[in-house]
This record gives sequence, C-alpha cells and structure tokens, in this order.
Amino acid sequence: MLRVLCRFVAGLFLLPIISCTDKRLPEHERDFAFKDTSAITQIRITDKNGACSNLQRTAKGWIVNNLYTCRSEAILNLMEVIKRIDVKSPVSSETAPTILKSMSTSALKVELLCASKTVRVFYVGFETEDGEGNYMLLENTAKGSNFEKPFICFIPGFKGYLRPRYIADPQEWRDRLVINYSPEILKSIKVQYTDAVSADSSFDIELHSTTQFTLRNAKGKSLAYNNEAMRQYLKYFMNINYERLITSKNIKREDSLKHSKPFVEVRVTDKAQQCKTFLFYRAPFTGKVNPEMGIQYTYDPDRCYLNFEDGKEWAIVQYFVFGKWMVSPLYFLHPVQN
Repeated sequence: MLRVLCRFVAGLFLLPIISCTDKRLPEHERDFAFKDTSAITQIRITDKNGACSNLQRTAKGWIVNNLYTCRSEAILNLMEVIKRIDVKSPVSSETAPTILKSMSTSALKVELLCASKTVRVFYVGFETEDGEGNYMLLENTAKGSNFEKPFICFIPGFKGYLRPRYIADPQEWRDRLVINYSPEILKSIKVQYTDAVSADSSFDIELHSTTQFTLRNAKGKSLAYNNEAMRQYLKYFMNINYERLITSKNIKREDSLKHSKPFVEVRVTDKAQQCKTFLFYRAPFTGKVNPEMGIQYTYDPDRCYLNFEDGKEWAIVQYFVFGKWMVSPLYFLHPVQN
C-alpha cells in the first residue's frame, strides 16, 4: 500500500513536466527556441506602435538600426531566451480566442535571421498571471502565416517575464557608455563651476605624460599635488556610464534645461585634440523629506541631468559615478583614502 501511495505522489509531481513535453503537441507549432545563436546575424523586434529595433551582428559587435552599439548584457539576455525558451503548456481552446485577440493589439513581433534566411518568426504577448512566462504564438515561416494555437512559454529554472528581454525601442539597446579614456590618451581636463560660491574651486589638469602633470586653480596658478591622488582622479574617466537616456523623452524638460545654467562644466581633451564637453544640471528633489536625516532638499541629492555628445544627448546620471569628477584642488593635496 505504501509503495502504491509513493508512486501516486511521484506521479503528481511529474504532471507539470509531462504537460511541458507532451509529444501530442505538434513539434513544428511549438518550436520557438533556436539553439545555434552563434549563427544568428540579424534580429528584428517590432511593437504595435511602430517602434522597431533592427539588431545586426558586426565584426565589432551588435549594433541597432545601424546607429548605436548594443549593450552587451542586453544581447546576452536576449540570446539566452532565444536559446533556452521552452513551452510550458498550450493555451486551452476556451481561452485561446481571448489571448489571440489581446495579442493582436499588443504583441511584439520577433524575427530571427541567419544570413539572409528567416529562421524564426514569433509573437510575444503579455505575461501569465503567475509571473513565470508569456503567451506566445509561432509563425509558419514556410507559409508566411501564423499557427492557430498560442502557448505559454518560459525559461526552465527562471522565474520572471520574458517580454522585457525583447526590446523594440532602439534607445533602450544603446550602450550606456559616456566616456572611457585611459590616462595615456588624455591631454587635459578642465572642471569649471558656474555659481559664484563654487567658482574658486574650478581647476584644470594638463597631462604631459602618465606621470607628469600640471594642476592649475581657477586663476591659472600652478599648484602642488599628490601623485597618488592625481592618478586616482584620472581613473575616474574610464568606463563611465549614464543611468538612463532621456533624449526626446520630454521635450519640455529639455527646453527648460537648455535655457537654464549648468552648475558644472567638464571639458576633456584627448591627444588627438578631440574635445568632449559635459554639462551637468541640477535635478529637482521629488520627495518631501530625506527619510534618514529629515532634511528638506532643494535638489535631488543622488542624481542630476547630463548633456553630452555636442549637446545632442540628455541623460540622468548618478552623483555616485559622476560626482567623483566634481572635486576641488584640495582633493589633490593628499593621498586618496580607500
């Protein structure tokens, strides 16, 4: 009797697995995964509002819409879902019409190409109620028409939605790198504070080599400096990223910022005489009171706005990252304490 009961309980735990791999489900209608991701040369992701990300593999990495380098972690996340996606279960005949109707107005279209050949086309719908998958529909690429049955798809061992990995907005694919200058390619750095109170804290650095520098204050006077502090400061210009790009997201905000005054301006020139200008603008404090200190802030203490790429791009950045640029000449007098 105990042996029979154990077999019955074991059978209950096996039921979900059997439903996922039920051979009665037509293989060609549920074959969403594409295992050989190294063969994929192009991926198109389109939403119902007309946004389209056309990702292409190049010798220098993936680019989106022939404009921007893609974030490596976003590409890795996408490739993982392409390779590992599996069917959890088919949608029941009773709910299929409702699911398909919703997908017809909200689903993302995803196309995978190897060279010039389309190898997969499918639609990614909304998430399931348990938060562990999405409704998806495969296209019969040979006939150019959709299969009739949608499926619930997931990544085995992963709990979460799949849709965030399929990004239709090209801006969301962009590499968030702002600057990555190692000391040997730097020629000069100028930090200028624009308000009267902080103006005397402005300074500039001229690099004669990776070991010889000239530090000047706001009046152009050469200052003594600690070598360790100087070398540490120069490292703050390597692999620096913004938090979130906001270009064209809010035109009124951009216009307002353009007509306001940045609180600090940083100019970086490399040995090829290419100059990059970074303008920082205060962001208003959106909270009421700092929960830890009980302080009423005028400006956001954690983030500010950055204007870069010759004024064409706007981003939200963290002081934790960019605040390291905003020091005074006093910073260079003593070794940096880690």
